[in-house]
Amino acid sequence: MNERDGAKARMLTLALLINEHRDLYYRRAGPRITDREYDALFDELLALEKKYPELAAADSPTARVGSDLDNTFPEVSHPFPMLSLDKVYSSEDLGKWIDKVTRDADGDVSFVVEEKVDGSTIVLHFEDGVLTRAVTRGDGYVGNDITRNVGTIDDIPLRLTEAVTGVFRGEIYLDIADFKKLNAEMDNIYANPRNFAAGTLRRKKSREVARVPLRSYVYEGFSEREEGLEHIEVLDRISKLGFRVGGSVGFFSDSLPGSRYDPLFEAHEGWERGTLDEIIPFIERRRSGRDKLGYEIDGLVVKVNQYGLRDSMGFTAHHPRWAIAFKFEAPQAVSTIEDIEVQIGRTGRATPVARIRPVWISGSTVSNVTLHNEDYITALGASIGDTVSISRRGDVIPAVEEVVEKKPGGTAFVMPELCPSCSTPLVRDGAHHFCKNRSCPARVFGRIAFFTARGQMDIENLGWETVRRLLDLGLIHDISDIYGFNPDDLLDREGFGEKKVSLIKEGIEKSKNRPFSVVLTSLGLEEIGPRVVQLLIDAGYDSIDRLTEAARKGDVESLTGIDGIGPKTADRIVEQLSDPDVMEMIDRLREAGLQFAEREKGPLPEPVFAGQTWCVTGSFDNFKPRERAMDEVRKRGGRVTSAVTGKTTHLLAGMNPGSKLEKARDLGTEVVGEEDFLSMLGGYETR
Repeated sequence: MNERDGAKARMLTLALLINEHRDLYYRRAGPRITDREYDALFDELLALEKKYPELAAADSPTARVGSDLDNTFPEVSHPFPMLSLDKVYSSEDLGKWIDKVTRDADGDVSFVVEEKVDGSTIVLHFEDGVLTRAVTRGDGYVGNDITRNVGTIDDIPLRLTEAVTGVFRGEIYLDIADFKKLNAEMDNIYANPRNFAAGTLRRKKSREVARVPLRSYVYEGFSEREEGLEHIEVLDRISKLGFRVGGSVGFFSDSLPGSRYDPLFEAHEGWERGTLDEIIPFIERRRSGRDKLGYEIDGLVVKVNQYGLRDSMGFTAHHPRWAIAFKFEAPQAVSTIEDIEVQIGRTGRATPVARIRPVWISGSTVSNVTLHNEDYITALGASIGDTVSISRRGDVIPAVEEVVEKKPGGTAFVMPELCPSCSTPLVRDGAHHFCKNRSCPARVFGRIAFFTARGQMDIENLGWETVRRLLDLGLIHDISDIYGFNPDDLLDREGFGEKKVSLIKEGIEKSKNRPFSVVLTSLGLEEIGPRVVQLLIDAGYDSIDRLTEAARKGDVESLTGIDGIGPKTADRIVEQLSDPDVMEMIDRLREAGLQFAEREKGPLPEPVFAGQTWCVTGSFDNFKPRERAMDEVRKRGGRVTSAVTGKTTHLLAGMNPGSKLEKARDLGTEVVGEEDFLSMLGGYETR
């Protein structure tokens, strides 16, 4: 045997060994060799494939590491529609659906119940047992080819245990613990594990995908079926082919099968069976236990088990009639996307916003809802004309949560190449697109409106509408101009009488007394929010001069030495405080009399709120903005939260409180008024 033939034989042996040990590790949870021994086998195969690339198999386990080549994601038509599911949100409605199916059926009906994992749908094509294509769901008719990225996912087989040709549908997701860890490292740019998974699958370099521990499970197989096969048997067969299937599956029938099905339930420890009357109790148990899972599920799917009955029940244009999703949480509203626009914020972030048909949510009419970023839209599969469910996250930001019904022939949204405000090319950074032009009109407006807002410099009578007028009139061009323009130039213009102009002057003058921590935060510089500012001050960077000196030296190491400040934040601090435009703005603000150094502080008050968690709602006479009340809580050892939860111990309620008050009463949270709060503070100087 010559050297080449010997290498070929060894490569085949190594691939078989690696695949066997991968199966033991990922599917059977019973590894037989150490990680070091596994790595040695893998590295040997990599070296041989590098030496003899023409001998590398298409399904080689080395495909799991990905490559640095840029992927393209061409559109691919699905062999048949990948439809959505109809949905119910109550046990009563689910019971009605089950009753209708059993009543209309000719003979016994059995059902299978599976977890609805909150991930990104994937369609896997195999030919003679080898993975040939992996496609996103897209609009249900056309998806994107992401085969190279999916090939890096450890528990998706590159070759099945049998030479099967077929199409399999499943879900790709990220465990909650992995999501929290990785998202924190990326400054929490993703809203949830589903978005993180979808965004990862769209990365252009498969080597980057390989670094994320994505997981999968498969719940439908569309290969040729044996005559009389039922869905519960298909799930078992899918598992034997090498896929991960749901570990918690329920099978329900009033004529429970005999020994034919016994091996299935012996082989799958988490599978259960019962009568039709036990479906609802099974679902309620799963609902109550969802918080104990290591991954997110947003419901359960109930499917007719018999394929013959499925065929007779058929489909609507939107969903199969033989399956339904029991969703745990109902949407707060349903509306239609009429348009999608891109808004540019003060940092240059480009955020897609859906203009929807106005709908009533949580006490107000909503017509604009965030779509976060391109990955979020891709994960939703949302486009103009779609019917969508809307929620209010944390009772604050309205967001599109799910596409309820696709508009036939709808065009998928694509982020524009140019900034809609200044026509500068948008640049993708992580999950978001950015306009890098600091002089972009939208960024300038956002910067000034942020600076003057409550919770920042709180310049009374200089809200965003007035800021817009000042910009349109050419009286200001950036933040520092607030302290240089003459408010009297507004006199006699519509909406600006002597009283309002006088109040604007007063508000501007008062803002000069805001402390350094507030001034620095209000500049709206990237990564330099309230938490980072406090960390800097506590570490001795208690003046702008000390910070700019560190930036001048490029002293990233000292900044990263502060607990809580990572390399990305340190780099952005140095970069921005070395920017001539930023420094010119700071110099002009300092000349105007703003505070750029911390004042001497007296002793801290007693920690009377230690161990307590406070939230705030309404408006106050002595705390404007109300965040100042929460500052007093922090000074006295308490924690502060933005929403009332079961862990909230106190709610500070002022005039015109919102929905938080009702929620606090429902939870039995202690509600405190302004006068009582002042008494609890002791020597607080009222304003």
